[in-house]
Amino acid sequence: MPPKPKLGQNFLNDPEAIERIANALGDLSGRTVVEVGPGRGAITHALAARAAHVLAIELDADLAVRLRADFDPARLTVVCRDVLTFDFAQAAAQYAPGGKLVLAGNLPYFITSPILLKLAASGAWLDRAVLMVQREVAERVTAQPGSRDYGLLSVTVQMYGPAQMLFVLPPSAFTPPPEVHSAVFRWRFAPRFAELGVEEVSFLRFVRQCFAQKRKTLGNNLRAAGLQPAQIAAAMERAELPAQARAEALSIEDLARLARILQMEGAASLNEAAPVPASI
Repeated sequence: MPPKPKLGQNFLNDPEAIERIANALGDLSGRTVVEVGPGRGAITHALAARAAHVLAIELDADLAVRLRADFDPARLTVVCRDVLTFDFAQAAAQYAPGGKLVLAGNLPYFITSPILLKLAASGAWLDRAVLMVQREVAERVTAQPGSRDYGLLSVTVQMYGPAQMLFVLPPSAFTPPPEVHSAVFRWRFAPRFAELGVEEVSFLRFVRQCFAQKRKTLGNNLRAAGLQPAQIAAAMERAELPAQARAEALSIEDLARLARILQMEGAASLNEAAPVPASI
């Protein structure tokens, strides 16, 4: 069955990488694994051999039919739909009562950001995930403060739990080979909002404001968001942050401390209701 370019299909064909991905999920005995984008089932076979059950979310109806024919329905349930509309809460209640789901996925490059946000919003029902994405995305997701890749995506993902780069794959590991390298990272779901004393929606909006223009200082970005210069200067001094600091130099703890101080001072941009960002 030939790949469908419009669906961003690049099928993993490297046996060693398949084993490494399955092993990176840890002990799967007795667990239900959700696989996003199983494609032709290369990783699915490794997961089904280790887990109690696999829920395969496949958008391509032709591939969904093939997967149902290739696997024992007692081991694999195929859900033919867009992962962005998948109900992780319902799946956890049905397949992991009292527990959480484990997740694996080869994410289509053109919708990686919305999928990551979907998983973040579903973190209450997820334990851990091993995900394959474009290498540049994985580098940004796992970046630390002060590095050139650290930014909005890094903070947003890591607020929902630690992310760790595992390994990089060349284009030759896929059929057809993509034009870029891919990378696999592990994400453990452990939201930090309560721990850091910030409210989820307002903090994510604040972080978006902080990283609005990477070359500008944090103060300039916050002024552009509507905060008063004196208010920003006083808050940064209380937070013990350099006046000319840029957001990419600040840790998540630094950003949360500044957000709390501005919130206490009644910063208007932090008090306005707004949805979680649609893209990162």
